[in-house]
Amino acid sequence: MTDAPIGMPRVSVIILNYNGAPWLERCFASLRNQSFFSQLEIIVADNRSTDSSDTLAAELIRDWPSARFIQHGANLGYCEGNNRAAQAASGQYLFFLNNDTWLEPDCLEKLVQGVEHAGAAAGMPLVLNYPDDSFQSFGAGGFDLFGLTSKHPRSESTREVLMPEGCAYLIDRGVFNQLGGFDREFFMFSDELDLSWRVWIAGHRAVAVPEARLHHRGAANVNPEGGDETIEFRTSDTKRFYANRNGLFVLIKNCQHFLLLLVPLQIGLLLAEALVGTLIVRRGLFLRRTCLDALTDCWRKRGHLASERRRIRQFRKRGDFWMLRFLRLRPNRLDELLRMIRFGTPKVSSD
Repeated sequence: MTDAPIGMPRVSVIILNYNGAPWLERCFASLRNQSFFSQLEIIVADNRSTDSSDTLAAELIRDWPSARFIQHGANLGYCEGNNRAAQAASGQYLFFLNNDTWLEPDCLEKLVQGVEHAGAAAGMPLVLNYPDDSFQSFGAGGFDLFGLTSKHPRSESTREVLMPEGCAYLIDRGVFNQLGGFDREFFMFSDELDLSWRVWIAGHRAVAVPEARLHHRGAANVNPEGGDETIEFRTSDTKRFYANRNGLFVLIKNCQHFLLLLVPLQIGLLLAEALVGTLIVRRGLFLRRTCLDALTDCWRKRGHLASERRRIRQFRKRGDFWMLRFLRLRPNRLDELLRMIRFGTPKVSSD
């Protein structure tokens, strides 16, 4: 990585907002208190919020130097909303930040230092729970036998990760543009895994930096109860549709050859989960929406996926054999089981 040219912001912080009124003031205050603030560009983009948080966001940054507010005028989803905001950025790095976060004062300075010291193109801070210092995430260490992400344990030193968390994702702007940004067809969910897989197969690295500390509420729109703390396990048909479909998108797009064997394994797992989920929620539409619609949409988007495979082939430097270093025995669904033990059977809405 090279130093930023004189006059270029070191980091463009991009916050995509959608109905985030309860979280904005603390998030923005923590940005304003960054030791790195003079080297930041702040871009707040709104996906046509309906809770007046767009007005609040614009007012909070009104007097900030190097800050701007963008109203997209429609709900473009996480991927296209962030892509359009990134087009307006001029920093050496892009930092995609969820609004339900707050940063400790030296978070961004230490994150950039850690990423550059490691010679990486992408990175994330240590993610702690919103109200305290309890551990939440150190990124995904790899993928399991179904092609789903496997969590990385907490570490006291910078470590390589397959996937930095999307709530606080730092990436070199040139690399982001080289890789084509987020895939707009994903809309939301698994987008950071897709981008990270491309980071690695293009010959770059991604790391997690424990000295940089950030606090994250997590799933604030899906699990709104509890204020600062998550107190229930809630999901929806729509969330499961996107998560299931996009997990398959990641593999179909990015796997070169034999790792495509993960696709039928993941389909089998999703079908089994959908059948069990249908018995739990007692709605046949759950099976159709979360699994059958996801599979149908994969087929419908086959032209896009084929085009992406051709595009990725042009910058691929690492193949499936190299990516095997990220294969993990710890199954992703173990973490889901632990959540069920903690919060009970998930509450599933039909929207």
